[in-house]
Amino acid sequence: MQIQKEKIKKKNKAVSLITALVLFATYGTAVGNTVVVVPLGGAVGNATTADVVKGKTFSSKSGKGLTGIMEITPNTVSYTNSIGMEFRLLPAGTFIMGSPEGTGDVAHPPIWPGESERHIYERQVHVTLSQSFYMQTTEVTQGQWQQIMGTTPSSFSSCGQDCPVENISWDDAQVFIANLNASEGVTYSLPTEAQWEYAARAGTISAFYNGEISQDGNVSDPNLIKIGWYRFNSSFSTHPVAQKEENPWGLYDMAGNVMEWCQDLFSNNYQENPQTDPVVTSSSYTQRVIRGGGWFSDVENCRSARRSQLEPSSTSAQVGFRLVLPGP
Repeated sequence: MQIQKEKIKKKNKAVSLITALVLFATYGTAVGNTVVVVPLGGAVGNATTADVVKGKTFSSKSGKGLTGIMEITPNTVSYTNSIGMEFRLLPAGTFIMGSPEGTGDVAHPPIWPGESERHIYERQVHVTLSQSFYMQTTEVTQGQWQQIMGTTPSSFSSCGQDCPVENISWDDAQVFIANLNASEGVTYSLPTEAQWEYAARAGTISAFYNGEISQDGNVSDPNLIKIGWYRFNSSFSTHPVAQKEENPWGLYDMAGNVMEWCQDLFSNNYQENPQTDPVVTSSSYTQRVIRGGGWFSDVENCRSARRSQLEPSSTSAQVGFRLVLPGP
């Protein structure tokens, strides 16, 4: 077998304090920067960080020079895969999904002041995600799409390789995922709607992950303008990913640039009772959920609770996606 060299990337950004504390409580070890092996295919070697010497040929436990499936160890907070996708480990936890209506709705506590421009299908519900998971820190880029699919479908192809891929359907995203899974031997997927909002909020309860909404329409909102590309500041185009402020869990563009496909079928509203690991697989709707604001969105449509939908075969220059991976 020809020995292949793998560029090992070390993540230098510190994990948020809340994530570090959760991981410390879970695994009993401090969390720090970690170099992680990226799978190259070939024989399974269960490679771990102990097998890696930065800048040297990849070696697995099965024998020097063999490639293998990566083993994500408990203290792995972030890693970069073979096509440059960066992921962050998000802890299991419970959160309030949806937005407050502010009318004393005792059936869905806690009761907060009503969120500006909320929709009736954002009814609050307690949601528990029982397993940690890895979330891609940015939207899938045009360059990453091209490496797997060999095509350039984006309406804004001139934006460049670091801009989010868009103009792809939910069905197209599933083909990309299948090809990437086959290439790397792991199980990527679209996030569920609950995973997406949990990740976007990153422990916050406000309309945006950096504060409340104070404006609506095509205007400058003092919080949103720091974290998202939307109608007011986008010049009606996508922009390179990770240019705005990240959320507390190290994720970018959750409130702008492009809207993002989720795994779920759309439904009118969430279930009444507290839910654990919810995902909608049966619905009177045929559309799939899309989340987050985009370059054409007004302020209110970039809120963490905002829900939209689109037929799975449909494409839009406003819609892209990011991936998740099961945690250790």
